[in-house]
Parts: sequence; C-alpha cells; structure tokens
Amino acid sequence: MTTSEQWVLQLCHGYDGPFLDCARQYAALFVGAPYKVCTVFLTGAPDERVAAACASDEVLFLGYSSKEVGGLKLGAMRRLRKTIRGRDFRLCIAHRFKPAYIACVATRLPVIGVNHAFDVYQRFSRRIFANLFRKRLLLLGVSNAVRDDIRACLPNWPAERIETLYNRIDVEAVQAEQITREGAREHLGLPLEAWVVGNVGRLHPDKDQATLIRAFAQALPKLPPNSLLAIVGGGRLETTLKTLASELGISDSVCFLGQIPNARRYFKAFDAFALSSDHEPFGMVLLEAMAAGLPVVCSDCGGGREVIESVGSLFPFRDEKALASQLEQMSNTECSAYVTEQRLRQHFTDDVAKIHFWKLASSFLPSDSIAGTTA
Repeated sequence: MTTSEQWVLQLCHGYDGPFLDCARQYAALFVGAPYKVCTVFLTGAPDERVAAACASDEVLFLGYSSKEVGGLKLGAMRRLRKTIRGRDFRLCIAHRFKPAYIACVATRLPVIGVNHAFDVYQRFSRRIFANLFRKRLLLLGVSNAVRDDIRACLPNWPAERIETLYNRIDVEAVQAEQITREGAREHLGLPLEAWVVGNVGRLHPDKDQATLIRAFAQALPKLPPNSLLAIVGGGRLETTLKTLASELGISDSVCFLGQIPNARRYFKAFDAFALSSDHEPFGMVLLEAMAAGLPVVCSDCGGGREVIESVGSLFPFRDEKALASQLEQMSNTECSAYVTEQRLRQHFTDDVAKIHFWKLASSFLPSDSIAGTTA
C-alpha cells in the first residue's frame, strides 16, 4: 500500500444469501478506475471462498453476530474507524440500513446506501437518521419500486438523491456454471420426459408458493402429460405447503427439493420458471432463470415486473386463475432465449451498471473524489 492509493470502503452486514454477489457487483464498478476496494463484512466468520468471490482488493471480516451489531453498534464503529485510519478513503458503499448507519456515524465519508428491501425508511427513527446525514448520503434502490418506496418515505429529499441501480448478473459466468438439462435433471432427480415448472425461494409467506401450487393444480389437466412443479428451497412453511398439495390431490406432481447449494447451476432442468412473491424488491432469481433461457412468469408487484419487461409474463398477485392460464400458455409457447439474453445484456450487466453508477456519482461526490475515473 502506498500513500497515493485511493480507496473505496464497501460495508456489508453479511455474506449470506444474495449479498456476497452484491458485494462483487459493486466492487466491479471500480474496475478500470483508480481506486482499490476494501470490503468489510460486519457478521460472518472469515472464509477464503467468500474473500475470493468479492472481487475486492482487500476483504475484512469483523466477525460480529447479528445481535452484537444491534443497538448503538459502538464496537463496530470503533473497529471501522481503526480500519480506515491512515488510508485515503474517498467513498463508502453500504448495503442495508445498519451498515449505512454505522458508516455515516463512524466516518466522514460520502455514503451510498444501497437498499435491497421495501419499508426500510418507514420507521420514524430512520427518517430522522436520513435527514441528519442527507448532505453526504445518496440512497439507491435495487429497483424503481424500491426507489419509489424510499421517495415516499422521504418526500422532502430531491429525487436525484434517491435513485435506482439495478442488481446485475455476469451472464457468461452464470451460463458457464449452468449444466445441461440432462445433467441437471439427473442431479435433482427429475424425469427427463416431464414438463417442469421451477420455483426457487424460501418457503415463506413472502414467496407465496401456495398460490403457485393452487395455480399449478388448476392448470395441470391442460399441461403436457407428466408435468411437474419443482420447488427448490426450505423454510417454515414446508409442511403447510406439502399438506396443501396433498389436499389438492397433486402430491405426486409437486416435488419439494429442499435447499440446494448454488441452485442456479441446475436451472436448465426446468422448462419454465415461476415467481409468485409478494412485492419482491428485485428478483435476482429471475435473472438467473433468464440466463438459462427459460420463459418466466412473475407476480405483477414489486421489482419483478421491471426485470422481465417485454420478455416475460405477469399475473396479478395471488390470482391463481390468472397464473394457471399463464402456465398453460407457457407450455404451448416457445421462448426466445436470444431475446431474453439480449434484455439481460442491455439492462442487467456490470458494464451497463457502471455507466449509470458514475453518472450518479458525478452529481453526488465532491469532484476531487471522482477525478480520473474511466467509466
């Protein structure tokens, strides 16, 4: 390290679920720019594989539990100050509310707070926080739906300080991971001759697999012979959903596959993909399904509609009859994998995000913070 090096701090709550790839996505924004990226995880044990996947110049694990970063988070703030001491940090990117709060209080850096969920600023205390630090805080939503939710909570903020930066996907890397239809079906234990609707997500009310199961039951008599619904994921509703499938008389046609590590590798096992979530903030799983060339359908709420615009199908949330009709139509319609992939490349890649990010940064950061960027 030399004194002339300029750094970007990326502060993440943890690396569970999609947040490891989110860390990679934001580190990728600085490729070709004169900055090094230091990614700090507040929670989670040190893991070499996580560090390698971050695409960062340095990765630090503070090792707190979620409980330990509750309250005032003074310990985390002290350690963060120690981490940045002696380096020329120009900017902090903070994922979720707690890291944004810690970054604003513990440092004097401009902070870009990335919001991955709805209702983040519904709480009065959080609105007070945002207004207290608004001069050096830029808020990003992972979809226009999340952005608009934040704007509604902070109506006195200028619109340009609450913007959208979509999540994105490394199309080539994901496609290279995805194995063949035959190999994927063998791994998942699905018959080669079946027409399979896939769903991936926690078995949780927010994901509303119950509507999907009811819709599949309605559509099943009109679907190809031996059609199956394959649900990947675990959660507290597993028994309830299995009981529902049994009550509908379709237990033999619904496969509960449980948690599958790196599930996107096996998406080509499906013939179609359905997401029935309640107000999905973005729908990263839709990008992974599109990378596999699958026809996709999702509920018309949240950020999902923005992802599949012009290439997928929508149904009103919890409208099982409409979803059943969409499933029937998908079973009789060929999907253009080329058109789907083109949408991915035009809207949801690192290169596209980099251009948008630096436009946002140029209007927010001090000029000396962004001098020399190559975006």
